[in-house]
Amino acid sequence: MKDILSDIIAYKRIEVERQKAAVPANALQQTIENLTTARFVSMKQSLAASDTGIIAEFKRRSPSKDWIHAKAKAEDVCPAYERAGAAALSILTDQRFFGGTMADLQTARACVDLPLLRKDFVIDSYQLLQARVCGANAVLLIAACLSPEEIITLAGQAHTLGLEVLLEVHTPEELVCVGPHIDMLGVNNRHLGSFHTDVRHSFDMVEALAALPSLPDPPLLIAESGISDAQTVKQLRRAGYRGFLIGETFMRSPHPGEALATLVQSLNDERV
Repeated sequence: MKDILSDIIAYKRIEVERQKAAVPANALQQTIENLTTARFVSMKQSLAASDTGIIAEFKRRSPSKDWIHAKAKAEDVCPAYERAGAAALSILTDQRFFGGTMADLQTARACVDLPLLRKDFVIDSYQLLQARVCGANAVLLIAACLSPEEIITLAGQAHTLGLEVLLEVHTPEELVCVGPHIDMLGVNNRHLGSFHTDVRHSFDMVEALAALPSLPDPPLLIAESGISDAQTVKQLRRAGYRGFLIGETFMRSPHPGEALATLVQSLNDERV
């Protein structure tokens, strides 16, 4: 079976070095120092306070499904997501495999007040600087492509930049990476090697999550991928999840914001 994650990370290492050559890290750091101090927007707090907890994702393609919504524009989709009731947005910035760009993140920041997650394969602190410059509030760290030591280092650097950290895991073994440096913990229902998706995986992980050592400020739990209906969101919330990252379900619609609004309405109807 083809290991898609290995291909992505191999290319990402080349890509980051090219980006560093084009715009050195010290130039990004200088830009950050010159930024007007922005109001801190906590993705974790936004999800905890939300009735829906939906993280609506902006992406154009997937390695497993090819193009999903090739002509989607962040300036159209992101405000529509905000109006429809998203608690936060996830912006894909990987171009080669997901059709995203850093410009999409910048555009989203200019269009909405919601917390923004930079969704990418972070392997270098340089990418954290990029995220901060482009207006992200949080970054994704993936346990499958980082060592526990790398996660601790990158999480600390992210916090120094004012970015929250969402750690993504797929197996119980990866939970050793969880600690006080993690703000949010995502269980990905998609295996990043094969890209096979099964939403039941979030439920299968509940016992392992419950066995995590107690922390003074435990990470907020997020279920990622394969979620498409209100009933599943409701069941996941009962299981302890407070964030629900949904992308393809919305982006396959000609009008992603309307697809989100329909799901939000279904969630509201469930509570009546």
